[in-house]
Amino acid sequence: MVDQARARRLAKRISQIVAGALESEIKDPRLKRVTITDTRVTGDLQEATVFYTVLGETVDEDPDTAGVAAALASATGVLRSKVGAGTGVRRTPSLTFVADVVPDESRRMEELLARTRESDAEVARLAATARPAGDPDPYRVPRERDDEE
Repeated sequence: MVDQARARRLAKRISQIVAGALESEIKDPRLKRVTITDTRVTGDLQEATVFYTVLGETVDEDPDTAGVAAALASATGVLRSKVGAGTGVRRTPSLTFVADVVPDESRRMEELLARTRESDAEVARLAATARPAGDPDPYRVPRERDDEE
């Protein structure tokens, strides 16, 4: 088992190398909108999982995730060579590219929160004009009888 701090440093360095190579050295046009979000390295430093996201030009545009995955698969050998040259470890880790779901999940969570806020506003609006079903003060002090005086 290797030191976890070393694995984190190696993961960070792999992210930097892959992002730099995608930006300047890999000429595939499908990889122009790819952003490396995270990298995780196994404890034995033999495998690295690189998480990426594909950004669209506009909010409504759906990115070509299948094309990007194919382009990354075809560029894996070149990227692994760059990682080996840039890290200086004895055995270069194998690279696996995984589409990051965090941006999609955060967008979905934002939509859920917006719907919840609208629902809360509707409940508050209804509560402002609501009247109690029974007595207005069910915890009132018991009334004193007039005949006890």
